[in-house]
Amino acid sequence: MSEPLFPLATFTRKGAVTEGRFDLMLDNHIEEVWDALTKPDVRVQWLAPGTIESRLGGAAKLAFEDSGIVIDSAVTAFEPMRLLEFSWSGPGEPERPIRFELAPVGAEVEMTLTVSVPADEDAGRACAGWAAHLEMLAATLAGAPTKFPFPTFKAASDLYRVQVAAL
Repeated sequence: MSEPLFPLATFTRKGAVTEGRFDLMLDNHIEEVWDALTKPDVRVQWLAPGTIESRLGGAAKLAFEDSGIVIDSAVTAFEPMRLLEFSWSGPGEPERPIRFELAPVGAEVEMTLTVSVPADEDAGRACAGWAAHLEMLAATLAGAPTKFPFPTFKAASDLYRVQVAAL
């Protein structure tokens, strides 16, 4: 069996939370990757329109127009050029922390994305969405932004659901 072409996640269960983790090497300078996470005009090309205030406690508000999903939370961890975390939740919803960690490795950047989802929710589907958005991030950083890759989402969702069920 050949390796999937989309970013792979590894899964662990920690009490009442299922955690998906992506480890990627990006062929970009850390400033470019950080801008893609924090600058609205770049972030909209791979994630969604909205604002993420670059400070601890700042607002994290994103609106996914095609799906109707609205994120309305706060930045819970922040270190410039290294760490950004906020909850992938709307008001009244459970916390679903999303944590981006960056580390320069020569001329590249190692990115670790950790997605935490309540154990009674579909972590495979949540991480499949992130696999698709990470594909969009890589395309944006390469100067070729793309639309949401539904085939990636579907293939990742199928694979990740099996992996999560095996936990």
